[in-house]
Amino acid sequence: MSLFEKIFNYQIISRLDESGAFATTSQERVWLQSMLTDSAAIEAFTPSTLDKLRQILADDEPLEADGSLREKAGIPAVSVYHPLLRELRPILRSRSGICMTYKLRNGRMHERMSGFPYKLEFSMVKKEWSLLWYNRRHRALMSTKLSNIVNITEDELLPEEAEKFTQRILGILESRKEQGIIEIIPIYNGEMSRILYAFSCFEKEVEYVQETDTYRITLTFQADECEYVLSKIRFLGKRVKVVQGSRLISRMKETTSKALARYEEE
Repeated sequence: MSLFEKIFNYQIISRLDESGAFATTSQERVWLQSMLTDSAAIEAFTPSTLDKLRQILADDEPLEADGSLREKAGIPAVSVYHPLLRELRPILRSRSGICMTYKLRNGRMHERMSGFPYKLEFSMVKKEWSLLWYNRRHRALMSTKLSNIVNITEDELLPEEAEKFTQRILGILESRKEQGIIEIIPIYNGEMSRILYAFSCFEKEVEYVQETDTYRITLTFQADECEYVLSKIRFLGKRVKVVQGSRLISRMKETTSKALARYEEE
């Protein structure tokens, strides 16, 4: 693609963003059409939204699987939609408070806990949703699985109170941040896009050291995400190495020593 084509495409995308329009490919439309046939779509969308989407996609050819595709050794499908999502999203948008009853791992119940919801999080590993919220009684930032919430109601909150709780949450999250520097082995520089994709869900900065033809990726993540970062590093194998971040280096050494111990001669 030439420079002029890139500029032209950028101008089109910018104008679409300004007008509130969203461009989709035919593959994306076919994918969305097939997703709307899933039973979870009825719970995820309001009836009016579901009807509107189906009308928009009515002229598209459906995705046909005539039996030529077979899934082998598959695992039972787990629905990634939770009924509370529709209830929580308007509360988050309005920056209101909540009054919540939820259960703990040991079965104990915490009833009518007042708080301020910050955001919804989805674990790709566990396939479950959690609510990140500020507990006003205990003055602590908490994460509660939606499956553990018994009931939740909206609670009125003044705008200045919502802003105060937001700043407290941001301060807590900032204090929990950790950093690590991942260096790409030069012979794998050609796989830069794949490596960056592996770390796509983290804050990152990329630096190129010309003298050694080396790329360094500075990752910023929450302390409780350390194991997930390590899983990505292990997945990339010999393409990368950790050059800074005491916790990451210590855990990688521990993993390596355990793996080598399995092959020691008795």
